[in-house]
Amino acid sequence: MSENVSYTAGEERKRGSLLLVLAVFFIGNALVAEFMGVKIFSLEQTLGYNSVHWNIFGYDLSFQLTAGVLLWPFVFVMTDILNEYFGRKEVHRLSILAAIILVYAFIMVFAAIGAKPADWWVGSKAAHGIPDFNIAYKEVFGQGLGIIAGSLTAFLVGQVADAYIFQKLKLKTGHNAVWIRATGSTMVSQLIDSFVVLYIAFHIWGDWPIAQVIAVGIVNYIYKVTMAFVLLPVLYMVHRAIDKYLGKDLSSRMISDAVSSSSEK
Repeated sequence: MSENVSYTAGEERKRGSLLLVLAVFFIGNALVAEFMGVKIFSLEQTLGYNSVHWNIFGYDLSFQLTAGVLLWPFVFVMTDILNEYFGRKEVHRLSILAAIILVYAFIMVFAAIGAKPADWWVGSKAAHGIPDFNIAYKEVFGQGLGIIAGSLTAFLVGQVADAYIFQKLKLKTGHNAVWIRATGSTMVSQLIDSFVVLYIAFHIWGDWPIAQVIAVGIVNYIYKVTMAFVLLPVLYMVHRAIDKYLGKDLSSRMISDAVSSSSEK
């Protein structure tokens, strides 16, 4: 926080409560998105349409995405809101905390996978077509190290880029045109995120050629940019709710303070 800005005890309580709520949703969404991501779904068929067939660099591609992308757009909405009211440094702190919690969660999950299963539990889902429930558990929760490393790296790099671009655009737009800095920062950060995770997880750890990484990354990026625009009403709705909760004066001072603190070396 900038040393030139002071808050009353009541204002500090409001700021603290707001930060707590945003931080919980930010980290919670990131955590759930990671574990949802093991499922691949067809976006077109989910919406009731036939799959598209785009030929990109010789690869026949459609919108077959990890289920984690359903939540990641909301993570970036939370990033923009945090950036707006608390500044780039707070986004960095929460991003690092989220990454630490994700690593901790993966360690605990791998420990659970390695635990000896009870004999009765292994076949407990046989009537539902799952002859070995322990294998199913491993398949669902046991993401490869490449995917974990790729997603964590992409998350941190993307968050840093998003926070930086957001504040740069905010210096030019002031308190107006929230949509410009929100979509602008997301377009840059998601461009990085879309390709970093694929490059690490499937090129370095896997056998995908660069052409395939780029082709799949393009499809993922199209989806993420589209969602950035689709969620603009949500961003404005949250923004208005927070302004109402804080009050016009406190809201304006926090937004100004966020810019000042973000520009401090």
